Amino acid sequence: MAAGPAPHGGHRRAQRPHLSKMERMVVSMQDPDQGVKMRSQRLLVTVIPHAVTGNDVMEWLIQKYCITEEEALHLGTLLVRHGYLYPLRDPCHLELRLDETPYRFQVRLNWEQTPYFWMSTLWPAAELDYAIYLAKKNIRKRGGLVDHEKEHYDQLHRKISHTWDLVVMQAREQLRAAKQRRKGDRLVIACQEQTYWLVNRPPPGVPSVLEQGPQRGSCTAGRVQMPTGPFQTKTMDFYRREVECLRKALGRTRVKSSVCLEAYLKFSSQRGPHDPIMSGCLPSNPWVTDNDTYWAMNAPSAAVPTRLRVEQWAFSFRELLEDPVGRAHFMDFLRKEFSAENLSFWEACEELRHGGQAQVPALVDAVYQQFLAPGAARWVNIDSRTMERTLVGLGRPHRHVLDDAQLHIYMLMKKDSYPRFLKSDLYKDLLAEAVVPPETKRRVFPFMRKPRHSSPSPALLPASASGEPLGGDGEA
Repeated sequence: MAAGPAPHGGHRRAQRPHLSKMERMVVSMQDPDQGVKMRSQRLLVTVIPHAVTGNDVMEWLIQKYCITEEEALHLGTLLVRHGYLYPLRDPCHLELRLDETPYRFQVRLNWEQTPYFWMSTLWPAAELDYAIYLAKKNIRKRGGLVDHEKEHYDQLHRKISHTWDLVVMQAREQLRAAKQRRKGDRLVIACQEQTYWLVNRPPPGVPSVLEQGPQRGSCTAGRVQMPTGPFQTKTMDFYRREVECLRKALGRTRVKSSVCLEAYLKFSSQRGPHDPIMSGCLPSNPWVTDNDTYWAMNAPSAAVPTRLRVEQWAFSFRELLEDPVGRAHFMDFLRKEFSAENLSFWEACEELRHGGQAQVPALVDAVYQQFLAPGAARWVNIDSRTMERTLVGLGRPHRHVLDDAQLHIYMLMKKDSYPRFLKSDLYKDLLAEAVVPPETKRRVFPFMRKPRHSSPSPALLPASASGEPLGGDGEA
């Protein structure tokens, strides 16, 4: 098999913890006394020695690790997909089958040395080796390569055309040497080689087990490194750092999954009727029709907001501030309570944060003179600690110098003014006077045909009373 040691200066494949665990499991499976029972298997007229069946692997995993059949099947399939086990019948499908399909373990040089084709010790597969494998397969099958192998064969032919004579010569030499082996050995080596390249060069659409996900540096950065080496022992300093690491882990805030799911369901049920994709658009869908009434009714400067828009202001204080119409009505409410300067200060800080860099010093000075300076015309109530930090930052003004003061005023409005706005007569009148657009056209998608808000479902109406077919398809 063309997968020799890497040349000098090459880089070995990065070590991954799960591979060492799988390899310890494979070593246990090959134990002569307590491992999986190996015996000779017959494929047509060929006898394959030292083979195991899928049923034997499954039973050993269940008995050894006390796991369910589903878990054992998943674990065995992982071993096959990583190439530690390879099938001798239909080797194109790397999965563990619960029948008498014969499998063999990857070869060892000997019991003391490292296995040659194991993933943790294997050098990355070279393009020259893959070219030799494809050339050998092309000669043996007389051009009978599958589509993705033909594509790789042509690409490699163009890429390493200067050494293609060497590739063909190596392929013919390996085929000549294979003819001198017994038929059973030829079959085993062919299946092993095909498994190797299915793992290292998987077909299109098949996930590669060699791909690594994003590094979890934030989770492992604080872990205490275990002492390594035969003569290194765990010292008192090691245990002290280990205790400190575990104490910090216990102090981290965690949320139960049930609480997260409840919050997610509440969020989905609350926002579902306001999603134009899930609940449809009224009076019509402007994405699929020529009617743009939906855009006009939901414009930022609409005179009368829709009911859905007014209801959305009660979702969060951020939703209210991001809507120009909602912010204007909130400003009217604050004027009645003689606290409109809070919202004006917040808007001035937003203008400072998103304005031009050249105007930053002038804007900072204007906001300070109008809202924060002693005797200011629209003075806002800031606690002393926040004011001290703000005054220190004013020495070198920048666009974020007022962020602390803005956050203080934002939380003040959120906890005090915003709840009273939702309970006020002004907000209730807005809900009562809000526009509820009628539906003028049939919705395009079937999942959009459902009543809005508290309208009774047609499925709950008696057929005799309605006189129409049940469901939403009977709309005119």
